[in-house]
Amino acid sequence: MCGSPADNDPLWNDVQYCTHGTIPPPPQLPPDCLKTTPDYVVLHGKPENPHNYLLVPTCRITGIECPFLTTPGVENYWDDAWQNARSGGSVPVQYPNIGLGINSQGIRSLNQLHIHMAGVQASTQRRLQDLESMGRMAFQPSDWAKPGSQALITGRPGTGGDRTYRILRLPNLAQNLFRLLYDNVVQPAGLDMANETLIVVPKMSATGFAGSFYVLNSDTSLHDGTSTCDKLLVYT
Repeated sequence: MCGSPADNDPLWNDVQYCTHGTIPPPPQLPPDCLKTTPDYVVLHGKPENPHNYLLVPTCRITGIECPFLTTPGVENYWDDAWQNARSGGSVPVQYPNIGLGINSQGIRSLNQLHIHMAGVQASTQRRLQDLESMGRMAFQPSDWAKPGSQALITGRPGTGGDRTYRILRLPNLAQNLFRLLYDNVVQPAGLDMANETLIVVPKMSATGFAGSFYVLNSDTSLHDGTSTCDKLLVYT
C-alpha cells in the first residue's frame, strides 16, 4: 500500500536523485533539489514559480492512504511544509495567503506523497475567519466530523463553485494531522483514507501570521464535497 523503493514513480525518482544522485531514467530530467534533508526534499511544483513548491518525504510513501502516516513517531511533514513555506522559510511562498494541501489517491497523478505549498485566495482567508467568528468550525479534533463544523467555501474561478469542507482550528501543527483525520473523521464514519483531501491554511492578519491554523478536510461522501485540494490552492 505504501509502495516499494524499487518503484519507478517520477516523483520518487526525483527523491532518489536529490538524496543519492541517482539519475532518473529518460526522458525524465533531474529536478532542481531546492532543499534536501534526511526526512524530506523540497522541489518546484508545476508550473514553476515563486509560490508553488512541493515537500516530498525521503522514505517511500505513495500517499495519504499509507498506514505508516498514522503511526507514532512519523515525521511531521505538515509542520515541515509550513516552516519552509512561511515568511523567512527556505522556500517562502510569495503569496499573501499560504495554503498547504494533499490530494486523494484517485485525484493525484504522482504516487509519492507530496504536500503542495502554494497560495489561497484572500476570499478563502476571509471566509475562514468569518466562520471562526461564527463558531462554524471545530475547536477540538473530536468535533471535526460534526455537521456544525462543515461549511461551504468558494474555490478558485473555474473550479466548480462552492465545496463543503470539515474545518478544524488548531493552535499549532504539533499533532499528526493524518492521525487526527483518521481517528476523528475517517474511522468513526467508516470512510477510506485514500479518498480524503487535507488542506492547511495558516490564519493571517494585516501584520502576518496570526498564530493558528485552519485544517480543512473533504471527500465525496459529503454533499458538495471534494477529494482534491486543487479547488482552493492557487498555483499560478
